[in-house]
Amino acid sequence: MPSAIARLLDTRWFPPIARLILTFCFWGSGLAKLADFEAATAEMAYFGFSPPALVAVLVIVVQLLGSALVILDRAAWLGAGMLATFTGLTILLVHDFWNMTGPEAVDHFHTAAEHVTVIGAMMVAALLSRRMRAGRVATAHGALPA
Repeated sequence: MPSAIARLLDTRWFPPIARLILTFCFWGSGLAKLADFEAATAEMAYFGFSPPALVAVLVIVVQLLGSALVILDRAAWLGAGMLATFTGLTILLVHDFWNMTGPEAVDHFHTAAEHVTVIGAMMVAALLSRRMRAGRVATAHGALPA
């Protein structure tokens, strides 16, 4: 690995910026829903969720709390799990391309495929958080991280 890249990856600021960018689609959506709760409620009603206002509140909480846990690296496994579960549910409940035909099915298939990638990214975030914490604990106890 080039030394400039290694130095970048080893900075204190790179991991939180990476986690902020990783979760952007969630906290950005959560803040937008919070800013225009009427539109968020209308979106939930459009997708057939009832009661739409309650579902909108739950979505906002999951998106913002899950993102915060990952960004702050506090129970990142839980935040990543919340976001991955939410994303998986959107595939099943909103992007159910297998129940569609034509261009709509193709569009939703591509969105579902991207969502699978996001789920994988949340898995990697949880894994890296665990490994980084294990390394910090090992270092604090005088052992070298694995």
